[in-house]
Amino acid sequence: MKIKNISLILATAVSASALTGCGIYKKYDAANMDSALVKEYAEALKQDTDSQAFGNLRWQDVFTDPVLADLINRALANNKDLANAKLNVDIAHAQLKGAKLSYLPSVVLNPNGAGASYAGSDMSWTYQIPLAVNWEIDVFGKILNAKRTAKMSELQMQAYEQAVRSQIIAGVAQCYYSIASLQSQLDLMKQTAVLWNESVTVMRNLKEAGRLREDAVVQSLAQYYSIESSITDIELGLHEANNTLSLLLNTMPQTWNIPASANLEMPRLTRTEIPMCELAARPDVRAAEMQLAVAYYTTASARAAFYPTLAVTANGGFTNLLGSFIKNPGDWFIQLAGSLTAPLFSRGQNIARLEASKAQQKQALNNFEYALMSASADVSDALTTYGKSVEKQQWLALQVENLAKAVDITGELLMFDGSTTYLEVLTAQKNLLGAQTAQITTNLTAARSIINLYQNLGGGR
Repeated sequence: MKIKNISLILATAVSASALTGCGIYKKYDAANMDSALVKEYAEALKQDTDSQAFGNLRWQDVFTDPVLADLINRALANNKDLANAKLNVDIAHAQLKGAKLSYLPSVVLNPNGAGASYAGSDMSWTYQIPLAVNWEIDVFGKILNAKRTAKMSELQMQAYEQAVRSQIIAGVAQCYYSIASLQSQLDLMKQTAVLWNESVTVMRNLKEAGRLREDAVVQSLAQYYSIESSITDIELGLHEANNTLSLLLNTMPQTWNIPASANLEMPRLTRTEIPMCELAARPDVRAAEMQLAVAYYTTASARAAFYPTLAVTANGGFTNLLGSFIKNPGDWFIQLAGSLTAPLFSRGQNIARLEASKAQQKQALNNFEYALMSASADVSDALTTYGKSVEKQQWLALQVENLAKAVDITGELLMFDGSTTYLEVLTAQKNLLGAQTAQITTNLTAARSIINLYQNLGGGR
């Protein structure tokens, strides 16, 4: 009997050592994935991170406006999406604790008793107070891979939480500067509407004096109506932006007191591309990698299902039923057993499960590669948008300066020597309004590109 037990243990040990090359025990390593892009990512992870890189800055150092900072803090404290993301981390952590506890034996206490009487005899009582212990020995990595899967799931949920946090910070900042921009446009339009209405009155007087034709008055009036209609569009956009900000802060819709002069301080960005090590800091990239790791360990678990399960059981306790005799008082008992359960008739199911796991691992690898490429494209777009917006700001500043001069010049010519027409004055004013509006819009585009770049680099710590 002892020789058989030793043979069984040796056979199990030999089988386990032979299986180490099958991927059951190997840890996930991005460098071993069949992808040049993922291998580049793995190399980038070995590089030291730059704490002064734009995406590594604290959000308080990027968004220094105290009003905006207060709104971001309120959103981080109250937003339901972030609260749910944190709960997902708690759930994953609890599942990981459960997976770790699978290494320990299970213990069950099952006391029982019974009585019997035959042909009027005295009641004969029997009882047992057994304690059952069951312990699965993880020879083939089933519990190990389950634990590793749970760990990767926890890391994935942590990455998702950071992604939600980053989105909320960026979302509040986007709304903040959008409201400021819309308010600036609204103030400009209202001021322009007042001036244009005064111009309509002046033109009517000039027409009555015979100095202008009717068509000039009509065109001026139509332009005034156009400005008033634009005001309604801006007010609608302002209302929607305020509601969006309210939702981010998890509060009822309200109007937020944001100054029209609010402006994001633009950092000096001289780089045209971002190294892979900074893209790797993005939480969505990390989450995609953790999903690949989960799929990797799921495949390892599917491989492990082909091999036996080794379990040790023990029963012990106190009883008065020993064999077929009732003994009072009772006595202690103990039973030990070992079992090796091999899957003989489920091989087809295990093969199908392994094939599905391999396909899902390939999907996860494809998704991870796409996440890396998408991250690079996002950063490239944000950098290009920022650069072009700064360039456009410079041209628009010159345009507004010259159009303002044109308005002054045409006005003076009309008032003093009559060498120009009132329509030319109105055209100059209209062009100035368009350039001023474009200037406000471009300033917002530049601010949004900086916010997007910060988010796309994983900012928001």
